[in-house]
Amino acid sequence: MTHYIGKELPNKTPYTQEVYEGYISRWITPKWGSYSLSDVRTIAVESWLGTLKLSNGSCAKVRNILSAIFAHAMRWEFFDRNPITLVRQSAKRQRTPEVLTADELNALLGQLGGVYWVMVYVAATTGLRVSELLALRWQDCDFEAGEIRLSRGIVRQNVGEMKTEASRKPVPMEAALADVLTNWRGQCAYNQREDYIFASMEMDGKQPLWPTSAMEKHIRPAALRAKITKRIGWHTLRHTFGTLLKANGADVATVQALMRHANASVTMDTYVQAVTPAKREAQRSIVGLLDPNGPTLLKSITASC
Repeated sequence: MTHYIGKELPNKTPYTQEVYEGYISRWITPKWGSYSLSDVRTIAVESWLGTLKLSNGSCAKVRNILSAIFAHAMRWEFFDRNPITLVRQSAKRQRTPEVLTADELNALLGQLGGVYWVMVYVAATTGLRVSELLALRWQDCDFEAGEIRLSRGIVRQNVGEMKTEASRKPVPMEAALADVLTNWRGQCAYNQREDYIFASMEMDGKQPLWPTSAMEKHIRPAALRAKITKRIGWHTLRHTFGTLLKANGADVATVQALMRHANASVTMDTYVQAVTPAKREAQRSIVGLLDPNGPTLLKSITASC
């Protein structure tokens, strides 16, 4: 275990290191730390996972980290097999993710102002992951081509590369979305090419806003004011984007391409590098659902930048 932490974790992002170390210290070491490699059995691990008071996804993460530790042992010739490969552990969600309707999205936007209005609008019309959203700089917006170019993500203020080739593909920037971003650029304090679009005033623009603070202090309270009872988070907006795309008639390949999932079809992943008419039309259907002239967009700019 110690050898794995010392050799493998330094190659991962700071956030991944933190997550892995947490799982190892909280769950894996207390149970398996005193075992020799040969004493760890498939069925014993499977039974143990069933006793953990964790979600299926978290149990699957524990299983995968254990498997990675054994793979590391095999690579370094400490052991000759990986008993975790046969461990069965579902990662299936135990509840359906929350999704907002178009009316709920508009109601939420109606209760927001300044940077938080722009953040939610952009997230809802692009499906960007929050790590991608906050990492956006003005130089990533190609207003002439109508595209947002993605090249980085940011987690806990640690900037890293995009994980997959699919994630790096450009996102359409329809006219209404471009207008929102253009208007915001003219109002916010940090509007140079290298500046973050959602820069933090407290950090003198050197870092973007913290996603948790934005959600807890501004977006969720706005949802309550809009009488939205669903528990929302940043990923809610991404789920909503995908669901509304499908509901508005976008074909599966286009939805996969706009969501930039790594399991998109070979044609869409390999050959479609630029923003296609199908992608643009699909995004237009979502942009058209939302009011780009938020009544509170011009308010609270100084306080919320």
